[in-house]
Amino acid sequence: MKWSEIEIHSVNEAVEPITYALNDSGASGVSIEDSADLTREHEDRFGEIYDLQAADYPEEGVIIKAYFLTTEDFLKMVPEIEARIRGLVEFDIPLGDLTFQVNEVNDEEWATAWKKYYHPVKITDRITVVPTWEDYTPETEDEMIIELDPGMAFGTGTHPTTQLCVQALEKIVKPGDEVIDVGTGSGVLSIASAKLGAKSVLATDLDEVAVRAARENIAQNHCEKIVTIQQNDLLKGIDQKADVIVANILAEVIVLFPEDVHAALKPNGIFIASGIIEPKREMVIEALTKAGLAVYHEEQITDWVAIYAKRGE
Repeated sequence: MKWSEIEIHSVNEAVEPITYALNDSGASGVSIEDSADLTREHEDRFGEIYDLQAADYPEEGVIIKAYFLTTEDFLKMVPEIEARIRGLVEFDIPLGDLTFQVNEVNDEEWATAWKKYYHPVKITDRITVVPTWEDYTPETEDEMIIELDPGMAFGTGTHPTTQLCVQALEKIVKPGDEVIDVGTGSGVLSIASAKLGAKSVLATDLDEVAVRAARENIAQNHCEKIVTIQQNDLLKGIDQKADVIVANILAEVIVLFPEDVHAALKPNGIFIASGIIEPKREMVIEALTKAGLAVYHEEQITDWVAIYAKRGE
């Protein structure tokens, strides 16, 4: 089989929307080479647990690589994919001096290329995300290990938006809580919630590929008795109540359903919203406030923001 690699050089702020566009176009795997990973401040905060090789990363910005089976349909679709990504500027998403190119790769290269950039990531003092193919020895007895193979789904633990969510869950989730994870991706946030003591977790995602990846990761971490996963469009049709709702998705999507979040939260329940690039922060806060949710805390890594909001009694 012949495979093609779409290689895009852009900026960190564009990683999530570009990755979403590539996966939505049928990518069979995405890798991210972010120059900021070499100097990211939060890595020092929890202690580096693997060595990054500068030669594997661009001098500046981010290189995103996506892999597609080379077919006539794909070749016809390439201009459309490029136009869709360049069109992100219409949503005020910075792209930098974006470059877009297509390379030919062999079967073995595409299947393993992205894995060399994915290593154990210590997200908090006691939560570490470890790729299923890596050997890792916990540093302490109480360290929580999340074993993950994201496949085509978003959520490896390396992106700031995922880290912000896991850090928020560690602060907020209490034993016995009921949690809803909207747009679960790889399932990493659902697994973290379960390991933090949640009584039940409902994980939803519109993408059937993500649902499949999440189901496999949930089983890998022995959380299937706690986490239920279903294909669903945000919170549409969900009638159960939750103590905590978490959504690591684009700001443009978050503002579509704050009323549903309010309805699904128990009194004093908390909504954790991430995937928010800093310029979109006010837009999200306005939407949450309008829906009756009280924003009470924010956390930020680089240009990405996580917002905590509470429903009243």
